[in-house]
Amino acid sequence: MAPRIAPRAPTPVSIAAHLAFDDVHHSYGGPESVRGVTLSVDPGEVVSLVGPSGCGKTTLLRLAAGLERPASGRVLLDGLEIAGPSNFVPPERRGIGLMFQDHALFPHMTNLENVRFGLRGFSRVEAERQAAQALDRVGLGNRGAEYPHMLSGGEQQRVALARAIAPRPAVILMDEPFSGLDSRLRDVVRAETLSILREARATCVVVTHDAEEAMRMGDRIALMNQGRVVEFGDPQMIYRRPQSLFAARFFCEMNELTGWAHRGQIDTPLGTFPAGEIAEGEAVVCVRPQAFDLQAAGTGLPGRIVAHRFVGEVDLLEIAMPGLDEPVLARVRDAVNRKEGEDVGVEIDPAEVLVFAASRP
Repeated sequence: MAPRIAPRAPTPVSIAAHLAFDDVHHSYGGPESVRGVTLSVDPGEVVSLVGPSGCGKTTLLRLAAGLERPASGRVLLDGLEIAGPSNFVPPERRGIGLMFQDHALFPHMTNLENVRFGLRGFSRVEAERQAAQALDRVGLGNRGAEYPHMLSGGEQQRVALARAIAPRPAVILMDEPFSGLDSRLRDVVRAETLSILREARATCVVVTHDAEEAMRMGDRIALMNQGRVVEFGDPQMIYRRPQSLFAARFFCEMNELTGWAHRGQIDTPLGTFPAGEIAEGEAVVCVRPQAFDLQAAGTGLPGRIVAHRFVGEVDLLEIAMPGLDEPVLARVRDAVNRKEGEDVGVEIDPAEVLVFAASRP
């Protein structure tokens, strides 16, 4: 049974802001960690900022929060420059909430005091009232007098979320907020966090390196690589129609074959596929593991199961096929009765096949 979160109070609405990066560059004294990023996040939108380690995700978040000053370019909030050549607004005056990867809770403060810490400009009584309300919103209204070490990892994450939303920021920035949680708890806390963000209607940027998490959280996804945003769009578009081999690989494990496109077609040991915009030239054919449908031996393409692993909802199969040096990886439902060494027929769903020019990254 999945962990349960206590009922909580409704989340008061924030006044969402438009966050934009305009040709932003930044370095830490060496190669640029952010290279000419231009990105626009609409009011009330949740954007997942995703990419491999070291691609510049956290640096971009720190630039938005005011923890770093860009080397060039501008950061804008509702069209007003908050960082750039002519202005730099300090972090505490930006109306931006920030959640760190490690929660950054003060161990010597109670949970209520941790949440109240960011409520400056209020009387002590009013700050305490709003902090208690924020804790109640995340289902921890009865844990305010306790200390962070008395909570589980998921509860500490929710205290950090309460602290971020308590001042009702126009923008919330979250840096790998669920990375320290086990998989079952992560799913529950992530869903609850997203629900609170929707209720608050704050603009939100969530940094993650997990492709599935990015698709679950984001209205749109910004994929970064080597300091640049290389793709930006809604999850279905980026997954179904990636513009680069890098993006295709990032969002799904692929079986990759090389071949030569001729007159818009490309022949492979797995069949002939449309080459898209590649009329002539070397191409990479990417076949998703879920493209494979197993049939009786003697139908479709010939194959032999060489490995079979049951992983719950699907079976992972490795299938040896003529013309290929390595077995293909297939994710197949209802393959419980399939055995290693069994000959099978293979059908491939062309909708799960992507083709890229070999010269493109």
